[in-house]
Parts: sequence; structure tokens; C-alpha cells
Amino acid sequence: MTSTYIISGFAVGLLVGLTGVGGGSLMTPLLTLLFGVNPTVAVGTDLAFASITKTAGTLAHRIRNNVHWEIVRRLCMGALPAALLTTLALKYFGALEQHITQIIRYTIAFSVLLTAIAIVFRGRMQAWITAHPERQLHGRAQVIATVIAGAAIGTLVTVSSIGAGAVGATVLVLLYPHLKPAEIAGTDIAYAVPLTAIAAIGHWWLGSINWALLGMLLIGSVPGITIGSLAARAVPEKFLRGLLATTLTGVAAKLVL
Repeated sequence: MTSTYIISGFAVGLLVGLTGVGGGSLMTPLLTLLFGVNPTVAVGTDLAFASITKTAGTLAHRIRNNVHWEIVRRLCMGALPAALLTTLALKYFGALEQHITQIIRYTIAFSVLLTAIAIVFRGRMQAWITAHPERQLHGRAQVIATVIAGAAIGTLVTVSSIGAGAVGATVLVLLYPHLKPAEIAGTDIAYAVPLTAIAAIGHWWLGSINWALLGMLLIGSVPGITIGSLAARAVPEKFLRGLLATTLTGVAAKLVL
């Protein structure tokens, strides 16, 4: 079983390196469906996994000046309080109780499907918002929308561990269409670090992190994401994103059924 976890971590890391998305949306359902891990424990373990891997990504993007820290601050103003409040709600209702784990399972399915939609339609949404500058938000309205979006993502991530990647990047595309792709990626990863870290600490407090499992996943994912990143240019991005979106849609259906 140890080798299976390591191989799974490698496979997810490879896909993340190739496509830039899909970490939580693949890892959490994989742990739940394939290995039978309790949904709450799967979420907690994946959040700890994400906080560690995204920290390395943030450092790389910071070196290249791809992070807009003011946008990160706005997102965190909504996301971090939402993560804390959601953790307290999970504690109150019993995060490991059967009825709560079932709700979390459905939330994971919803988050996976939302990620698939974001992957497929992000380009079209960016083209639309660019073609209609009158629809773009500015000033105070932009700030408020960013904080609200951060709160929504913070809640979703704490419950399902999914949403900070593709969904967060799509929000940035819609609210800040002037950002370059690398800046969207860097900013998205940077705000996800404190969000996943706080959510992971919350799940540690809830007792829903499997540390041995986390270690095995990291052993596989580090070389996987490295190889995937190096090979990304050799594989058609459109094909990969289509394959990933199809896979995620199937995963969401399986979680519900």
C-alpha cells in the first residue's frame, strides 16, 4: 500500500506539473474513492499537502516577480476569516461524524465539477471580459468583489480542499483581466499558501490529518511535479486540459452516485 500511495502522489504531481491545476481536485477524490479514506481525513491531508507544495511554488514565482501582493492581501481578507469560521462550524457539527462526512463528500463532488467548468471555459470567459471593458470592475467595487470571492473560495477549500487552483485563477481572470498568465498563476498560488495552511491547521485541530499518508504522497509528488513541469511544453495544453476536465467530471459523478 505504501508504494501505491507514492505512485499516486507521483501521478497527481505529474498532472499538476503538466497542466498547472488539478492537485486537490484529483488527490482528494483519489484518496476517497480509490483508497477508502474518510472524506474529512482526505480533505485535511490534502490541505497539508497543498500548503507545503504551494509554498515552493510561491517562492519560485516571487523570484520571477509574478505575484501581485495587493491582490493576495484582498483575497486573504476574505479567505482567511472564512477558513477559520468554517473550521469552527466543522468542529461544532462534528467533522468526523457520518452525516457530516457525507455532506463533505457531496461538497467535494461540487468542487470537482466547478473546477472542470473553470478549466474548460476560462479562456472564453477571459476573451469575453476583455472584449467588454465596460463590464470590468474597478476601484472599490473590484476590491469588495475580490474579498467576497476570497471568502467563498476559503469556505469551499476548507470543506473540500478544492477550489484554490482553477477556480481561484478563473476569479482572477474575471476581476483582473490585465494580468499576464504567469502573474495569474503566481498570485493564485501565493494566496493559496496561507489559506491552505490555516485550513490544514484547522483540520489538524479536528484530528483529520493522516501524517504518514501525507509523507508518502509528498515522496511521490515532488519528482512528479518536477518532471511534469519540464515536459509541459512537449504536450499539447488543449489536449491535457480537455482530458483533465473529462476526468474530473467523471470523478464528480462517481462521488455523487
